[in-house]
Amino acid sequence: MPDELKKLEEQIEQNFEKLDKIKSEIAKVIVGQDKLLEGLLIGLLGDGHILVEGVPGLAKSLAVKTLSDSISADFNRIQFTPDLLPADLVGTQIYNIKSGDFSVKQGPLFTNIVLADEINRAPAKVQSALLEAMQERQITIGGETFKLPELFFVMATQNPIEQEGTYPLPEAQIDRFMLKLIVQYPNRKEESDIITRMTTGQDLEVKAVITPQEILDLRKLVFKIFIDDKVKNYIIDLVFTTRVLDGDPLDIKDLIRYGASPRASIYLTIAGKVKAFMAGRPFVTPEDIKQVAKDILRHRIILTYEAEAEELTTDYIINKILDNVEVP
Repeated sequence: MPDELKKLEEQIEQNFEKLDKIKSEIAKVIVGQDKLLEGLLIGLLGDGHILVEGVPGLAKSLAVKTLSDSISADFNRIQFTPDLLPADLVGTQIYNIKSGDFSVKQGPLFTNIVLADEINRAPAKVQSALLEAMQERQITIGGETFKLPELFFVMATQNPIEQEGTYPLPEAQIDRFMLKLIVQYPNRKEESDIITRMTTGQDLEVKAVITPQEILDLRKLVFKIFIDDKVKNYIIDLVFTTRVLDGDPLDIKDLIRYGASPRASIYLTIAGKVKAFMAGRPFVTPEDIKQVAKDILRHRIILTYEAEAEELTTDYIINKILDNVEVP
């Protein structure tokens, strides 16, 4: 192993304990939901935001609140409703009668970790206000621009769009989320553990085991992780296959209306680096990419009407691509 990689591996080993501490604190409250918790950490360490879909009651809100408590970060929960206004997120100007001046009252987005609960129940202009803050990391109120905290992480939840009172997010907006996670019901053992843990009448205490600055330092370490050109080309092969530009060897041209955007390539690379970090490795493997591919691609592939009529899903398309694209 080259000296540079060896040095990086040592740095990862020195900081690995911090990740374990976060996981241990979250495990005090959350039963199961390993995929959700891993996704939260990938988004946090990869400087991305995540969208979580699932029916109510699956600990989505509790998971991100517990994560915030373990980091000693500021946290705000915003409940998205049909009557919500952009000012309810970003803030507004307030007129002071005595001084005759306007002062700015900052909204709940000025924090470290935001839970945007049931995002697909609010009007598009409200969703746009949130997503602009996510992308630009700044908010403009009354002509004055305010920077958001350096550690700024959004977890948005949405109910399945078949539920009453929900609206699908526009493709251009949903593309800004690093991951889209599908949360499933717990199994019988996990359900039993949930009953035991949540019916004692006692509060489950979570300690702050890491600071926001330490999270930012871990991010810097993650971005240093090495990715070989062969793995980069594998990522490009996966993304280009979704666009069906160079022939159609998988016979999926009639199933895909739009393929994944360049953000998919960026986020596959970053998420692969986070997965390598979680495994204690200073380099990314193709298996790291395969493990995050569904969560990064599923909301970036737009199916045709024919595919929807056949009740096919984007996960089906991704599985087909992963099974057929050559692994380096």
